[in-house]
Amino acid sequence: MKIPRHLAIIMDGNGRWAEQRSLPRIAGHQQGVKVVQEIVRECSKLGIPYLTLYAFSFENWKRPQEEVRSLMELLTLYLRSELQTMLKENIRLNVIGDAARLPAGVRSILEQTRSATEGNQRMTLNLALSYGSRDEVLRAVRRICLEIRDQRLSVEELDDEVFSRHLDTAGLPDPDLLIRTSGETRISNFLLWQLAYAELYFTETLWPDFGREDLHRALEEFSRRERRFGLTGAQAQREKLSNREERH
Repeated sequence: MKIPRHLAIIMDGNGRWAEQRSLPRIAGHQQGVKVVQEIVRECSKLGIPYLTLYAFSFENWKRPQEEVRSLMELLTLYLRSELQTMLKENIRLNVIGDAARLPAGVRSILEQTRSATEGNQRMTLNLALSYGSRDEVLRAVRRICLEIRDQRLSVEELDDEVFSRHLDTAGLPDPDLLIRTSGETRISNFLLWQLAYAELYFTETLWPDFGREDLHRALEEFSRRERRFGLTGAQAQREKLSNREERH
C-alpha cells in the first residue's frame, strides 16, 4: 500500500452523528475526539510523516457561543490528555491558522504542547485551528507586500516557492491526499493553495464512525491512483522509473 507523505483530513459529521442519535451536538464532538486519537495513532504506526486535521475553521466562530466554548474545552482536554502519547510516539505538534483569535488558555496549552514536542521527528501533527485558506492567503499577501515595501523582497523574486514560504504551512510538503468524511464533496476553504495536486477522497461515513478500516480503504484507493502532475501517463511512468534509478 502506497503511503502519502502528507495526509489532510476534513473531519465532518460530528453534529449529524449526534442528531441521528437524539444527542446534543457536543456528544458528537466528544466521539469525534476519540476518533482523532485513534487515527493519529494509526497514521503514526503506518509511517505517515505529516498529518493535518481541520479541527476548527475560521467560519466556525459563527456557531452558537456555547458550542464554540465547548469545542475549546474539548481541545484543551485533548492536548492535556495526549501530550504523553505524543512524546512516547515521537509526534510533533504544529498549528496553522489565525491562532491569535483563540482564547488565551487555549493558546497557552497549545504553546506548551508545541514546545514540549518540538524535537519529535516521527510524525508532525498539524491542527488547523481558526483556519480559513482565504484568510491564510490574504495574510501571506500582506506579509509579502510589507517585504516588498521594505525592499526585503522584489516583485521579480516572487514565485510559487516564495509565496509558499509565507503561508502557514511553510516548510511542510503539500498534501498528497485529502480525505473528507460525511458525504460532502467540497473542500470548504481548506488548504486551497496546497491542495493543487492532491488526490481527493470523499466518504459517506460520518467522522465519529470513521475508523482504521475506513482509513485503510482511503489509502488503498490512493495507491491505485496515478499522479501525473500535468504529464501524460507515459511521461509520468518514465519519470517514476528515472527517480527509482536515481535512488538506487
